Amino acid sequence: MNKYLALLTLTCGIALQSVAQNGPPANPAGKNTMPISKSRILATDSSVVTHHEVTIKGQKIAYTATTGTMPIWDEEGRPAAGVFYTFYERDGIADRSSRPLVISFNGGPGTPSVWMELGYTGPRLLNADDEGYPIQPYGIRENPNSILDVADIVYVDPVNTGYSRPVSKDIATAQFFGVNQDIKYLAEWINTFVTRKDRWASPKFLIGESYGTTRVSGLALELQDAQWMYLNGVILVSPTDLGIERSGPVQSALKLPYFTATAWFHGMLPADLQKKDLTDVLPEVEDFTINELIPAMSRGGFIDDATRKKIATKIARYSGLNEKVVNESNLDVSYELFWKELLRDKGFTVGRLDSRYKGIDRQAGGTSPDYNAELTSWLHEFTPAINIYLRDELKYKTDLKYNMFGSVWPWDDKNNHTGENLRQAIAENPYLHLLIQSGYYDGACDYFNAKYSLWQLDPSGRLKGRLKWEGYKSGHMLYLRKNDLATATENLRTFIKESLPKPGQAAKY
Repeated sequence: MNKYLALLTLTCGIALQSVAQNGPPANPAGKNTMPISKSRILATDSSVVTHHEVTIKGQKIAYTATTGTMPIWDEEGRPAAGVFYTFYERDGIADRSSRPLVISFNGGPGTPSVWMELGYTGPRLLNADDEGYPIQPYGIRENPNSILDVADIVYVDPVNTGYSRPVSKDIATAQFFGVNQDIKYLAEWINTFVTRKDRWASPKFLIGESYGTTRVSGLALELQDAQWMYLNGVILVSPTDLGIERSGPVQSALKLPYFTATAWFHGMLPADLQKKDLTDVLPEVEDFTINELIPAMSRGGFIDDATRKKIATKIARYSGLNEKVVNESNLDVSYELFWKELLRDKGFTVGRLDSRYKGIDRQAGGTSPDYNAELTSWLHEFTPAINIYLRDELKYKTDLKYNMFGSVWPWDDKNNHTGENLRQAIAENPYLHLLIQSGYYDGACDYFNAKYSLWQLDPSGRLKGRLKWEGYKSGHMLYLRKNDLATATENLRTFIKESLPKPGQAAKY
């Protein structure tokens, strides 16, 4: 499995919990259908409705939250799994036919939607400092930047993430755990959700983060071709490679601009570069990467000595590393070595998903960090926040464990053509727009690889007017910085509004 698919790798060994099948509970009075259970039993069809208010950009907004599960059906029409979701609808909307619906996924592929729900777009925000680091007491507060003012939002947890589970341990999980299997069953689930919530007329948007970008890129075409459901927008936050080919010298070279960004943040660049703003430094490095580094690395061991010296000197200059380390790596410094080496003399490693974070290893020697400093920090704050929120505020009571990481192995990563699927979906649908958001300090789904994907997504150049990329001075979860949260959510509002057709505007070329 490649390093992009393996983002947020599920190595914590959480065992698959045995769950039992429950049919839809009786609900003659239209009341909440949340079963009260003292065991770890999945209800495949459940819901709890609560009512709330939030102040967004100075405006008080009343909303309804529906938390529960909806089934995945097998070929005989029986529940095979229950998928957990949280749905936020703004109150007081008389006609939802023009009200945008945002369908939100995270990644892993074995993580739930907690990250963007409590960190980015939802009406509640986890307690953290202004840079996203944990603080106590754990908990949640209002999110003044939520996009609930302009769109209703549903957060979806794929099977074995959050509270989502197969109906029993005898269910074959291969039908869920794979690039294309994941897309297929989630498209069916979205159909059920949209039908039950009467949202077929609404403009629809998909947003995915990390592996969720693979998921929503594939869903864009699957929804059109298999569910006949057409979208207005797809948002990719910290995207994977989307199955777009990059190997050899291209793959080796594209990580350098990320190295530069991280070295700049930690003050490790030469003084003339360090005194510039990051966004003034990166274009120079990007130009070097495309026009000099890739051609030089294409020559491999047959590069002449003078050129090799010149290239090594520039890599060292732009990465904050010693030229000796660059040469010992044959000009191709691995991500792992970079995370270990950049601050080695200072006694720290840097994080993978967000290289602003620092870690401390058992020993200074070695070629990779002992642990992901950023991920343990995020689990530190998100885990208590979601457990407090679901039980205390949204009133969803269950003894199931909320899986921050659920077992989805073995994962079938073959035939990943999600980038091409997204291109085709955009080509087929003149309404469909794409926004990519990246953090400069993300070393797992780095920003320059995201740019490369954007460039390769549409070889014809005929669709580029509907494709956009944005960068932020943050990491994989770019919204954890207070300043970036405000900017990124405002950009989402703009994207949603600009992706809606004008009255009477037909979907045609």
